[in-house]
Amino acid sequence: MTPLIPINPDDPNHLVLLLAAAGGLLIVVLLLAVVRAARNTARLTAPLAQQMGSLGQMVQQLGAGQDQLRGGLQTVSDTQATAHSQVLQTMEARLARVQQEMQDRLAENAMRSARAMADMQDGMKESLHGASKQTTTSLTQLQERLAAIDKAQDNITQLSGNVLTLQELLSNKQARGAFGEIQLIEIVSNALPSDSYSVQATLSNGKRADCLIHLPNPPGPIVIDSKFPLEAYEALRRADSPQAKSEAVRAMRTAVKAHINAISDKYIIEGETADGALMFLPSEAVYAELHANFPEIVREGFEKRVWIVSPTTCMATLNTMRAILKDARMREQAGAIRKTLRLLHRDVELVVEKVGKLDTHFRQARNDIDGITVAAERAGKRASKLDNFDFEELTPEDPALPIAGPAAD
Repeated sequence: MTPLIPINPDDPNHLVLLLAAAGGLLIVVLLLAVVRAARNTARLTAPLAQQMGSLGQMVQQLGAGQDQLRGGLQTVSDTQATAHSQVLQTMEARLARVQQEMQDRLAENAMRSARAMADMQDGMKESLHGASKQTTTSLTQLQERLAAIDKAQDNITQLSGNVLTLQELLSNKQARGAFGEIQLIEIVSNALPSDSYSVQATLSNGKRADCLIHLPNPPGPIVIDSKFPLEAYEALRRADSPQAKSEAVRAMRTAVKAHINAISDKYIIEGETADGALMFLPSEAVYAELHANFPEIVREGFEKRVWIVSPTTCMATLNTMRAILKDARMREQAGAIRKTLRLLHRDVELVVEKVGKLDTHFRQARNDIDGITVAAERAGKRASKLDNFDFEELTPEDPALPIAGPAAD
């Protein structure tokens, strides 16, 4: 038995031998693995070979089908070429017809366009001519309207001056009172006869009323006095804070109450005037403000028997008074009217009597005229016979024309 040689790792020869032995051992292991893999591969390759044979048959069948498909495609290609040729021929023929139709339509459209253009030119000429006339007319009207605008501007300027004058007039208390009185008298004079009212009438207590309407009893003469609380109303309109508005409301209430009390004390006299009076407000705005926001003042006026009226309601009230005056005057003149009616009836009877007598005279005159007409016709006939020398037709019994004998020699 050969003794083992100790291996020295530090010796390169020993290291080479060791590596060679390891490599040989690895090769042997690999060969064993290859042999085992070959066995397994041979065992697995048998079904694969069978499958490859089947796949070869299928490839042969696929080649045959491909040949058939190639023949079918060739047939389809030939058919498609023939159809394409026919379609091209048909399309060329249709295209030629379409081109011809398009040319004909284009020519027709060109003619229509030419006619339409000519008509349009004629229409444009007429339109331009009419537009020129219309423009001239419009300019003339515009000049007239500008003249009217200038005139209206002058009127507005004058109206502005009048408004300023009115504002200056209303700013003066005495002038404002005169303005209200003038407006009141204007309304009264338009609604009532001149003898049914008095201006600045003096009552038994020495107070002078703006207007006194002479109504019959009842209710009796009624006073209309003009009042215009303009300062309080303007303060109320200008109020821009709660405190200012509260003070303006207080001032408005105080001013109107003072006017109501003054009218009630001065112009309602028992036995002389009616049991009420009218307070005339020359402003519809102030009247509307009182009825909208101060109903308690209006009720207080009712309690004091002072009725507040505006220009509109005053005119309605005066129309009612006019109806009352008319009814009273009708009652006053009832006796005179009955007397006049009796005289009128007697006059009618006399007229009927005279007409009867006149009719008798007319009948007699008609009979006389008929007799004259008959006599004239008879005389005409006889004159005609004499003119024709028809003496033999004259009868002896006719007393109107005697027959003469022969003349003596």
